[in-house]
Amino acid sequence: MAVTFNQPPLWRRVLPVFQGYDWWLLLAIGMLVGIGMVTMYSSGFDHGTRFVMHGRNALIAAGVMFLAAQVPPQRWMQLAVPLYTVGVILLLGVEFFGVTKKGATRWLNIGTEIQPSEILKIALPLMLAWWFQRREGQLRPLDYGVAAVILMVPVALIMKQPDLGTSLLVLAAGLGVLFFAGLSWKLIVPPVLIALTGIVAIVLSGPEICKPDVVWPFLHEYQRHRVCTLLDPFSDPLGKGFHIIQGMIAIGSGGIWGKGFLQGTQTHLEFIPERTTDFVFAAYSEEFGLIGNVTLICCYLFLIVRGFIIAMDAPNLFSRLLAGAVTLIFFTYTFVNIGMVIGILPVVGVPLPFISYGGTAMVTLGLGLGILMSISRSRRLMQT
Repeated sequence: MAVTFNQPPLWRRVLPVFQGYDWWLLLAIGMLVGIGMVTMYSSGFDHGTRFVMHGRNALIAAGVMFLAAQVPPQRWMQLAVPLYTVGVILLLGVEFFGVTKKGATRWLNIGTEIQPSEILKIALPLMLAWWFQRREGQLRPLDYGVAAVILMVPVALIMKQPDLGTSLLVLAAGLGVLFFAGLSWKLIVPPVLIALTGIVAIVLSGPEICKPDVVWPFLHEYQRHRVCTLLDPFSDPLGKGFHIIQGMIAIGSGGIWGKGFLQGTQTHLEFIPERTTDFVFAAYSEEFGLIGNVTLICCYLFLIVRGFIIAMDAPNLFSRLLAGAVTLIFFTYTFVNIGMVIGILPVVGVPLPFISYGGTAMVTLGLGLGILMSISRSRRLMQT
């Protein structure tokens, strides 16, 4: 007698794919994407299809996030070494066969142009989390030394391109893993104090340190100009200081309530350079004012806090370190972008998450959020 099995309906088989998501995290993402679309509609008014393309990029990032969320953390752990190895090999390829644009060699032509440094934003924290997971319970000082080498190889290659913005993001993600893995404060405090001392010395030196006969080791000429412009943007108001000055004028003119949607004069009269990319925060601030800024920053804080909650609730060391590092990437993106627009950090090419126009950064952020969702889902599905 033949035995027949009743196959469950299609909706019941598909249902697990949509279960276990962190809806608070999705809420924060939805609010930021909504603000980004409104801002892009206004700031990109004369950029043709930029608003439509920004929406397309957001949909692609959402698809990447959804697919990444289906990959369990154990699978991400298996992908850590291959992704890191491929990323470093591609960076070496850039060194020897890279495409140069505007004085920087950051791209590699493999039929289509790619920027390998973007891969390392995710591959590096994956690799470091994998390394500390393997050494769990038997960590020695030498293990942190190995982790430092894993960190500094791609950072050095990215800085050589030169790409200060991306190198800072990769460095922050890697240092976050080391910190969350239990790196001693005795090793953290001295470099921080040295860096702070250097910053204070530069600020106190004022214009004197920017004289042509002063040598700046380890920095390219364009990086030196950016620091000097930060110290005194009015020394070249129509040249290197133009970005910072116009950004501050736009932010200040927004006042408390802002000038209103589509009413930003600095934006619509095209005084703000890169108003849809690096300086989109200035365009947003002009139209939505202090209230809008507080709302935007609260959305970012909510996303970051939620990310750290996911990290604390993660089921194993690998997931905790990876979730913490991915969350720190979002903090670094936000802090560096807003900091450079308001004039407390040098101008670097770091977009504002979900607000700035740019497909590569949007997809990278979507992948990071997908990993966070994967870690959150694994805990929730285990509990149920």
